Parts: sequence; structure tokens; C-alpha cells
Amino acid sequence: MKVITLVENICGAENCIAEHGLSIYIETEKHKLLLDTGQTDAVVKNAEVLGIDLTAVDTVILSHGHYDHSGGILPFSELNHTAQIIMQKKAAEPHYNGERYIGIDTDILKLPNVRLIDGDLKIDDELFLFSGITGRRCYPQGNKKLSCIKNDEKVEDDFAHEQCLVITQNGKRWLLSGCAHNGILNILDRYRELFDSYPDYVITGFHMMKREGEHTEKEKAVIIQTAQELSRLDTVFYSGHCTGIPAFEMMKTIMGDKLIALHSGETVRS
Repeated sequence: MKVITLVENICGAENCIAEHGLSIYIETEKHKLLLDTGQTDAVVKNAEVLGIDLTAVDTVILSHGHYDHSGGILPFSELNHTAQIIMQKKAAEPHYNGERYIGIDTDILKLPNVRLIDGDLKIDDELFLFSGITGRRCYPQGNKKLSCIKNDEKVEDDFAHEQCLVITQNGKRWLLSGCAHNGILNILDRYRELFDSYPDYVITGFHMMKREGEHTEKEKAVIIQTAQELSRLDTVFYSGHCTGIPAFEMMKTIMGDKLIALHSGETVRS
């Protein structure tokens, strides 16, 4: 299986663009797919630099309904008119950070190959999507300023629009989540309900981003507890984007080789 970070906040390959966003390119035996598409057309430009043929992509998975994961869908769709683009129905609804709109471009919903789903979906024996994450252990504190619309009112987002992708390949399972807004421990709890095990590999942001020295003591406690629990698993975690460098470094001291950084243009595994 080939896994390449197409877009991430930090550049890891010459001539590749870095931006606040995430896009992962994956080749399995049956599929060529994208998890998310970054914020802009960087996904297209980086693919060209890396020699990745986006016209061959058959599936795009949108992890949740935010602009920095969906912004590349329209530029991608100018090249590829046939790939199914799968998102939760709630990802199409408005989302805000304070007063700022951070949801998807509504023109995406006009694309004929968009598939809105509600809940879990088994695509085939390789690909499985799940949502329904309700736990709140070590819940990311940055979520509290994010909102959605319910009954015509802004309320704190419950991230029902978030979905995770599970890839089964060569006897191993990969779990991919764009930002883990629901909290990676709660996502893993839901994963265990479905698969009665833990994944071999996880690619995700941890939604802990703040500048150096800005984390509150409560936020630091959540970061440390999360890292301690993850360090006990026989799972390798790849993370970047919304994790933030200070939080990543705190987690790295606890998790060691079980935590690896993502960067634009770098191959995660091949």
C-alpha cells in the first residue's frame, strides 16, 4: 500500500506547497483515493510535482465539513469528473469558528458525483467508513469555539459530521481521521466496538493546535493523558496539521517512535 501526504501545514519535499490543511493520497490493491483535499488547489499542484495522476483517483473521502479539508475538491473536480466524493450529510451543513464561516463551499454539493451518507458505510472489503462517535474522554478543548446550526440557532458543534476511514490491506488495518475532533481516544473506542481490536496504523490530526506557551493547564493535561494512553497500544500514529508543533512535541516525548510527523510531499509508507 502506498500512502503519501499530499497537503499538510509543513513542507517536507522540494517544490511542494504547505498550507493549513490536510490531504492524504492512498493506493490500495483496488483503489486510488484521497482522504480530504486541503484548503486550496495545492492538492493539484503537489500531485503534479510528485507525479501522482489525480485523474486515476476513484474515491474521495471527506473526513468532516471544514474548508481546510474540502477546499481542494472543486480544483480536483476540474481534472477528475468521475471519482465518487463521499461525505456525511451533516458535513454539508454550515459550520463556524466564532462568527467566521469554516464550512465547505456549497458549490461542492452541485457536483453530480457527490455522495451524501448518514452513518457507517462498508464500501467493499478494503474500505469502511464509520461515524457515531459519542464518547468525550480527553475531548479536544479547541472544539468549544466551533459551532454548527441546529433549529436555526448556533450551538456548539457535536461533530456528528465527522467520519473515519478504515483501510484493510495485507492483513493490516489503517485508521484515518482528518482532525479527530471527537477525540482520538473516543474514535478508538468506536473502532473497537466495530472491529474488536486496535488498528495497526493511524493517520490523524489531534486538534490540539496552539502556539508555544498558549496551552492552558487543562489542555496540557488532556494532551499528556492522550499520549500516555496511545503509548500503551501496539499502534503507530502519524500526525500533523491541527495537532500543532508544541502539542506534537509533548506527545512525542511520551510516545517516542510510535508517533511520526506528517509533512507535505512525504511518503508515509510504500
